[in-house]
Amino acid sequence: MMFKSSRKIFFKNDVKLIKQILSWFYFSILFYILMINFSLMGAGRIGKMHAEIISAHPNAKLKYVYDVNKKFANDVARSTKCKIASKPEEAINSKDIDAVLIASATPTHTKFITMAAKAGKAVFCEKPIDLDIKKVNKCLNQIKNTKVPIQIGFNRRFDYSHAKAQQARIKKEIGELEMIVITSRDPEPPGIDYLKAAGGFFRDTTIHDFDLARFILDNDPVMQISAFGEVLFDKNAKKQKDHDTAMFILKSKKGVLIHINNSRRAAYGYDQRVEVFGSKGMIISNNQTPSSVERYTNKSTSVKDPIHFFFIERYEQAYRDQFNEFVKCVSKKTTPKVTFEDGKNALIIANAAYESYKKGKVINIKF
Repeated sequence: MMFKSSRKIFFKNDVKLIKQILSWFYFSILFYILMINFSLMGAGRIGKMHAEIISAHPNAKLKYVYDVNKKFANDVARSTKCKIASKPEEAINSKDIDAVLIASATPTHTKFITMAAKAGKAVFCEKPIDLDIKKVNKCLNQIKNTKVPIQIGFNRRFDYSHAKAQQARIKKEIGELEMIVITSRDPEPPGIDYLKAAGGFFRDTTIHDFDLARFILDNDPVMQISAFGEVLFDKNAKKQKDHDTAMFILKSKKGVLIHINNSRRAAYGYDQRVEVFGSKGMIISNNQTPSSVERYTNKSTSVKDPIHFFFIERYEQAYRDQFNEFVKCVSKKTTPKVTFEDGKNALIIANAAYESYKKGKVINIKF
């Protein structure tokens, strides 16, 4: 009797063990299927950040990195244990790659997008797509028959507060939309080398704000723009015939007015605020601080921590959330929330802004 009883116990344990093994095998296979292998094009400041985000994601793996700067590529390879591609074709066309993240210099974007899309790889590309709208249109024509997801890196759409403001506007929690005010000010200007390649203040910096305005407007397109730019303090910007300070007034098809103000010298930190004003109220997406602590003393009240100084700190979670969205799109084969067309339209507005500045008049925007 004891022998039979022991056999039953062993049998039950064997069945339990087999179930555990099968369960482990099933989830291992599922994990492998859901794992998306990435190549990273560009290993500069933004590229390194994206490398960290890819490596930290449970369903993504960085397999290759490519950069013309060997030191940058080596740094990323060492920190993420990925391989260094000797040329773009190796990184993009490798059979074990599912997606390509493009964080290289802007002039390379359309080339890499086209290569990746034609190779059947999903594409995430940092903004802007290019500085030349003709190159953007040519790229679009070359990839129009591909079926891969292509997402453009307008990360501010994924900021929790900005997204909440947009959703509240769509739900008409503030009634009919009448005005949008976007404040976007950097704490300090970039160096001369950056300015030489950036394509100008409006296309490099304000393009984020143009996209954010389009995001909040939703299906109400921007129709007109008036732009003002000035050099008030940055000698490098003056050398490049660029700007360090700018203001814009835009008007939508439904008559909503949008005011955008930019500066590259906010002494108090990275100033990012959005005000959405309607017939029944207002929504404000405010600056963020490292903590919500306020200090009250006999010398001052409501003293808070300084706002974030660096844009990566301010939008750290937004960068992660936009990547999460891209991984979902690749996994489920769905259309990204920020498309190639969104990138193209933001550039069209930026180009119209330059035309307005040069001609000193309101410009009608043609998409």
